[in-house]
Amino acid sequence: MKAIILAGGRGTRISEQSDIKPKPMIDIGGMPILWHILKMYSAHGINEFIICCGYKSYVIKEYFANYFLHMSDVTFDIASNSMEVHRGRAEDWKVTLVDTGENSMTGGRLKRVQKYINNDEAFCFTYGDGVSDLNITETINFHKAHGKLATVTAVQPPGRFGAIDVTCSNNVTQFQEKPVGDGSFINGGFFVLHPDVIDLIDGDDCVWEKNPLQSLAQSNQLMAFQHNGFWHPMDTMRDNIKLNELWDSGDAPWKTWRD
Repeated sequence: MKAIILAGGRGTRISEQSDIKPKPMIDIGGMPILWHILKMYSAHGINEFIICCGYKSYVIKEYFANYFLHMSDVTFDIASNSMEVHRGRAEDWKVTLVDTGENSMTGGRLKRVQKYINNDEAFCFTYGDGVSDLNITETINFHKAHGKLATVTAVQPPGRFGAIDVTCSNNVTQFQEKPVGDGSFINGGFFVLHPDVIDLIDGDDCVWEKNPLQSLAQSNQLMAFQHNGFWHPMDTMRDNIKLNELWDSGDAPWKTWRD
């Protein structure tokens, strides 16, 4: 199974750092939050990623092009103009970086990577700016069991994101983007999707959280996986500081992988 990660936005609410790098490349504990997200998926056996790039995409490309330099010891022999990388760590990852446009919306970015998705296989989809101790394997199993087109992870932090009305049988009956906080379940940003959902996206200007998700809810094709554990976005510098403090404490809740 593949995971698609949105990494093309400008991150204007964290412009202190996103002026010089894409938001998914902002560090937590010395590593980009994008790396943390890939590690989360990899801990559940998902090692093939499609990264939807846009704003300052070259920063992400250069990071992965020089991944071993970032992660390993290296010897430079200046006299012979040679370099030896001492590979201390290697990830079992295949990462496809796709330019999805500077100004494309979230749905438009997903539409642009359609050709990299198997037509008959579900895939994971998430944003490049949030971490969680979500059991991704359970979300996939839940998605396969209900047989509908889409699964969204529902969480309950303060209301700043898309609210979800969920029935007792986990059917999503309404999707509303960024309501006033009222204790409702919200869009936690971790999806499992059937490729057919991309047919609901009509172009670069399509916002995934609006017409596509609303249409899926109205047609009874969107189910919610309720997650009561840790979930935290990185929208602002305050969020970044909080996540760094958790990482530095040695007890970051989203670190479910082994070193």
